Amino acid sequence: MLTAVCGFLFDTVVGDPRSKFHPVVLIGRLISIMESALYHEGDRDRRKLMAGGLLAITVLLVVYQVAAGIDGLLSQLDNKLVTILVEGFLFSFTISPRSLAEAGREIYNYLENDDLENARYKVGWIVGRDTEKLSPGEVTRATVETVAENTVDGIIAPFFFFLLGGLPLAYMYRAVNTLDSMVGYKNDKYLYFGRVSARIDDVANYIPARITGLLFVLSALILKLDWHNSWRMLRRDASKHPSPNGGWAEASVAGALRIRLGGYNSYFGRESFRAYMGEPYEELGAKHILGCTRLMYTATVLFLLLAHLALQGYKFLGGV
Repeated sequence: MLTAVCGFLFDTVVGDPRSKFHPVVLIGRLISIMESALYHEGDRDRRKLMAGGLLAITVLLVVYQVAAGIDGLLSQLDNKLVTILVEGFLFSFTISPRSLAEAGREIYNYLENDDLENARYKVGWIVGRDTEKLSPGEVTRATVETVAENTVDGIIAPFFFFLLGGLPLAYMYRAVNTLDSMVGYKNDKYLYFGRVSARIDDVANYIPARITGLLFVLSALILKLDWHNSWRMLRRDASKHPSPNGGWAEASVAGALRIRLGGYNSYFGRESFRAYMGEPYEELGAKHILGCTRLMYTATVLFLLLAHLALQGYKFLGGV
């Protein structure tokens, strides 16, 4: 538990360094190498499905074994404090609260200074939709949706799997998430090749997404936001999201901030509609980006606190 807290503190103070040797970058490179070897455009759909499955299983096993090997070496250290600090530092690469907060703050500043061009450009770094024609409200919506949804796979899920299985499981989850972000698309190329990766990601995020939704409701209560509405929107709208997990974070945040998320998005010039989350009691504005960031950090601290209490209760009952 102390290692997880150290990882959070490392991320808060140091942030996520941009380097070609970053573990997630290395995982992405492994995926790219294997994809180029396994994916063949002329293959039948069934063969693409099998090749994509081989990609996912191989990457996950390699990442798990490497992380387990490093974890085994760290366990040989005589100094427990050093072990905790090094493990915490390595774990910090799997979470991204500071990166999310910094991206949100930068977009907020652009909007507050009426610099819509740069706000559109910056939000294009964190979303997959077309951003060239977004209004200030749509830039806000895209940012809030991204911060809310990434609270699941960029924070709560890595913590969840770390507490279940240490560094190996946390890094294995990060590999799952990276696979999904690289090949888990429903387009002509990846519909079959990326299907196994996408399904594994759905399964891995199932419990963390629901934990995150409930944490956002509790965070709204602590921050004196509209937690009643957050709970109501969570129950009403979470299942409307095209992803089996994405709606839990977005619906609860939309309710807490009294805004409406979802709507029409453009991808490569094609417009698509995503079900609405929440009600537009307030007009979308830059302040809601800061509100979402506060919810994200509060939910993170709450998760650590509740996990610590659960662990202490387990020990008290004689579980360990």
